[in-house]
Amino acid sequence: MPDDLIGHVQETSLADALSERYLAYALSTIMSRSLPDVRDGLKPVHRRLIYAMHLLRLDPNAGFKKCARVVGDVIGKFHPHGDAAVYEALVRLAQDFAVRYPLVEGQGNFGNIDGDNAAAMRYTEARLTEVAKALLAGIDEDAVDFRATYDGEEHEPVILPGAFPNLLANGAAGIAVGMATSIPPHNAGEICAAAIHLIRKPAASTAELLEHMPAPDFPTGGTLIEDRASILQAYETGRGGFRVRAKWNVERGKHGTWQIVVTEMPYQVQKARLIEQIAALLEERKL
Repeated sequence: MPDDLIGHVQETSLADALSERYLAYALSTIMSRSLPDVRDGLKPVHRRLIYAMHLLRLDPNAGFKKCARVVGDVIGKFHPHGDAAVYEALVRLAQDFAVRYPLVEGQGNFGNIDGDNAAAMRYTEARLTEVAKALLAGIDEDAVDFRATYDGEEHEPVILPGAFPNLLANGAAGIAVGMATSIPPHNAGEICAAAIHLIRKPAASTAELLEHMPAPDFPTGGTLIEDRASILQAYETGRGGFRVRAKWNVERGKHGTWQIVVTEMPYQVQKARLIEQIAALLEERKL
């Protein structure tokens, strides 16, 4: 510390000091934890997980490694946070009912749509998927910038090269200081078709792009019940929601009996919770 700063007191108003420090905290939260980067669609913990697995050579055609090993490398080299939070992030990347295009292939109990938790990290194993390899394509060829890790002993990529439209394909959700995001997943083929149209016609309107990418594409299926005008407004303003209805059919049994079979669930709805709600409605004689 320079000698001229020792014992020096800088006078400033409380309002200025609070606004300056709040902004610094907000930016730190946004950049380091809560919101994804639009370039690769990943939050820092997800990017570090994928890069750590790349260093462990957990390619799609390689063998699996214990998730505990992956989590240990991530928190030891890149992400000095709790192991439970890092493992939870790893598990979600492997859940095909939570992520439209999983970035991690899991072996073992990685939870289910009922809301059951995954097994402990010492029991489960993981490796990268082909989609994750596309995100990493060119990372060993100086395709992106690197920066020092928190302790200065290692280096990590600022972003992944991203030869896959991950932000729109898998969506993203996060809450930061004073802002939040919730982007639904989409079909990768439709995204590419819209991107090609935008390259050919840079001034294309949102309505034109929606002709190629008409709506979200959720991993659990379901039927989108929003009209086209509502969907267009949501994309143009960044505000709104998408109501999804389950798909079902009636199966006839013997002696005039029948049962309703749900084949596709709304996104992020736990099946066990839905069954509980249906049972409650039956008890109240509303069904």
